[in-house]
Amino acid sequence: MDVLIPVAVVLASYLIGSLSFAVIVSRLMGLNDPRSYGSKNPGATNVLRSGSKKAAILTLLLDAVKGWLPVAMVLAWGPEHGLGQSVAALAGLAAFLGHLYPVFFGFVGGKGVATAVGVLVGVSGALALATVLTFAIVVYFSRYVSLASMVAAVFAPVFYLFGDGVAWHAHSAEVFSLAVMALLLVWRHRENIHRLLAGTESKLGKKKE
Repeated sequence: MDVLIPVAVVLASYLIGSLSFAVIVSRLMGLNDPRSYGSKNPGATNVLRSGSKKAAILTLLLDAVKGWLPVAMVLAWGPEHGLGQSVAALAGLAAFLGHLYPVFFGFVGGKGVATAVGVLVGVSGALALATVLTFAIVVYFSRYVSLASMVAAVFAPVFYLFGDGVAWHAHSAEVFSLAVMALLLVWRHRENIHRLLAGTESKLGKKKE
């Protein structure tokens, strides 16, 4: 039974992450499936291309919440069932994997930026803030959202390790989860990397010609 509880929690977290809110919100608001236009990526950025800022913002928030919720729930109620930060970290990773490879939507998901931020908020608000500030700084100077997303993702586990003993006590499971999320997020941006190297990646605030 001791093993079944954390396994059930991780599985439930994956199922929560598998709720592709870009598709769900678009359907509920009568918009086109985000997998059928633009980058075909089921995420908030592509939903914005539908012309509905409301749908994009709602998608962004819900994608973040589904990353935060499993972590927050385990940390809040897990201890009484013998669940600690290790299970919380794996739950966050599972939710992230659910977003990338959603079982309810043919395992075709988004890039995971908002969901990853949600996981970070669950782990530590300070860690999330440092990562989001890194994102904002890179965007400000480069105007590349994709580059900022990847840089921030890579720095998240670095910040976590540097904050050990100062802002929090680092756990190996959280280091593992943050590192895996960073690697997968970079991998999901591989097409953006090709465009960045070719000089064809779109900059923030600049319309495509």
